[in-house]
Amino acid sequence: MKAIQVENPGELEIVEIEKPKLEGLQDVIVKVKNVGICGSDVHIYHGSNPFTVYPRIIGHEVSGIVEEVGEEVSSVRVGDLVALEPILYCGECYACRKGQPNVCKSLEVFGVHRDGGMSEWLKAEEKNWHKVSDCVSEEATSLIEPLTIGAQATYRGEVREGDTVFIIGAGPTGIACLLLAKEHGAKVIISDFNQTRLDYAASIGADVTIQPKETDVAKEIERLTDGELANVVIDAVGLPQTFQQAVELASIAGTVVTLGFNEQPSAIPSLLLTKKELKVVGSRLQTHQFKGVIEKVEKGKLDPSQIISHRFPMEQVKDAFDLLENKPEEVRKIVLTF
Repeated sequence: MKAIQVENPGELEIVEIEKPKLEGLQDVIVKVKNVGICGSDVHIYHGSNPFTVYPRIIGHEVSGIVEEVGEEVSSVRVGDLVALEPILYCGECYACRKGQPNVCKSLEVFGVHRDGGMSEWLKAEEKNWHKVSDCVSEEATSLIEPLTIGAQATYRGEVREGDTVFIIGAGPTGIACLLLAKEHGAKVIISDFNQTRLDYAASIGADVTIQPKETDVAKEIERLTDGELANVVIDAVGLPQTFQQAVELASIAGTVVTLGFNEQPSAIPSLLLTKKELKVVGSRLQTHQFKGVIEKVEKGKLDPSQIISHRFPMEQVKDAFDLLENKPEEVRKIVLTF
């Protein structure tokens, strides 16, 4: 079968590998239909993901049709449309016992720590596949996983109806956070230097957009909230300056959610945290968010396809990466069709 593999940093190829076979009683083999390209795929391509060993088949935003199932599989059947939950965890460490397997000490992610879903078929255990109603398209199903990232961020931020949420960054992750925050009934303000992304965010529900090149963000947030500032600030960029901005613009008793992996320190005095009694939390991947997101998608409350900006057949994956490399301002989410 064909698969998309990063041989070494900067080397992306379509390769021929052996089709997976059923081995375990809980194995499920899926005919892959669509895969979204994520920032982590780009990092692997650039060689900037410290968890990756090369060569690596990338991709973790996957939809497909069940083709074969092991003898003990009961939650999905042949012919079902499914979405991949791409994390594997031990179930025994402190994080797992606490109900946070997304930060398991032995965490593995398909497409990062082990081969992923940019292949014609993918095998994973039953627990990693979630059935999705046929009323949802195969394309939209592949982007349920990115929506779970937004669901996790709003869960960690304890976003509630009536909250003012400020999202820094209107890329794919920021858009996912926007969709979930609006679904919770929040007022959402979003900022980005990319005006095209801001315009799109406004078209899908952002209450206010801020262009930092033209507007003093701090003064505008203060004006929009009558001095209260934002109850929840989600930093979907992850730079030292955006993290500092998030802390500065969070309201009294507010919450800051950071999704970044940047290793550079931010200059944040403890006074800002103590005086406002802020809650500062990280948000990584997702914890048990698939079921709730799928229900909302099936009921029409969420539309994953709103994240998509471009579509390519898998044979044109190099063209897709070239677009991401050369015109990132034009791209929200690229979906590959298999």
